[in-house]
Amino acid sequence: MTIDDSSIISTPTRLEGKYSGMVVCWILGLGSLVSWNSMLTIGDYYYQLFPKYHPSRVLTLVYQPFALATMVILVYNEASINTRKRNLTGFTLFFLSTFALLVLDLATSGAGGLGNYIGICAIVAAFGVADAFVEGGMVGDLSFMCPEFIQSYLAGLAASGALTSALRLVTKAAFERASNGLRKGVMLFLAISTFFEFLCILLYAFVFPKLPIVKYYRTKAAAEGSKTVAADLAAAGIQTEATERADTNAKQLERLSNKRLFFQNIDYLLDLFLIYVLTLSIFPGFLYENTGSHKLGSWYALVLIAVYNMFDLIARYIPLIEKIKLKSRNGLMIATLSRFLFIPCFYFTAKYGDQGWMIVLVSVLGLTNGYLTVCVLTVAPQGYKGPEQNALGNLLVLCLLAGLFSGVALDWLWIIGNDKF
Repeated sequence: MTIDDSSIISTPTRLEGKYSGMVVCWILGLGSLVSWNSMLTIGDYYYQLFPKYHPSRVLTLVYQPFALATMVILVYNEASINTRKRNLTGFTLFFLSTFALLVLDLATSGAGGLGNYIGICAIVAAFGVADAFVEGGMVGDLSFMCPEFIQSYLAGLAASGALTSALRLVTKAAFERASNGLRKGVMLFLAISTFFEFLCILLYAFVFPKLPIVKYYRTKAAAEGSKTVAADLAAAGIQTEATERADTNAKQLERLSNKRLFFQNIDYLLDLFLIYVLTLSIFPGFLYENTGSHKLGSWYALVLIAVYNMFDLIARYIPLIEKIKLKSRNGLMIATLSRFLFIPCFYFTAKYGDQGWMIVLVSVLGLTNGYLTVCVLTVAPQGYKGPEQNALGNLLVLCLLAGLFSGVALDWLWIIGNDKF
């Protein structure tokens, strides 16, 4: 079968596999961040092993430059990169890195020390590279498919945080009184994360490309001039031909350059940048180190992380209700800028408020983060051809990662003058 088959390119009356595709996208989203969220969620364990090294802040600061630098390279070469190989490389790297984290802890018997800390930092750097491969590749790929797919993927990203937080609370409770219980809980936790990464490799390689609805959208993107989907179409049994566009109107296959896409969507790109600058300047470093001591004791930071992740997940389903989905470009910018009011709110709550008010603030932080992320990433690609949507998806993720990196760097401002520094 070739992509010149008009029965494939024309819009069918019924696209089969939509709900299966949404489930697969959700799981792939889960796998895209479960490794990194595992690192964040076992922060209490690393604070016990490396109390002087600010693990939550340092590991995040190690992760982000590698993710951002890799994403810059991938965006520059986006039009010619094989999306299938890119995503499979990313998921495989996630699997190997998470497994390496487990092996490192077993090999060192959970010992602290600078050498082990450097080893963990190296694995975290690999997480950053894998994130750039997978997140940019998946968002670009799903940007030219139905909006429900990218929404499900983004919900999966949030679900990885909620799930890892829930599992961490369960493992902490289950092993709290056991000998070396904290470490045993972490080991079980990392083993579960490794399994999810392996599952994502199988789903993306053998299940997702064969869904009828996915084949339709990728065939349509290829017909519009996309070169990134050829391997995925081949995996689904659809062959492309080198001469298939010889008689096609050249103007039809023209696509906007990355520069034009950037300037046409600069407000959306700025929205994502600012959303994650604000979020990462508070989460997770501030929540681990700057919220003081409360009745919940060692559970406090874990509860705050879990609350954030839960409300971030809930918020990513809210835009499915069209009446309350924010589509206005000005509205999105106003909502994004208004989130910077969180900075004084968190400062004064940490200094004068009790844990109840902090939990409320963290829940609103998660709600606004998840809601605005889905609104921007589902609205921005509309109206473009497949290759342009793929390119714009990669640009959006690049700005998201730039925001993450900037937020992580700004997070250190909270501890200037702090005795712990």
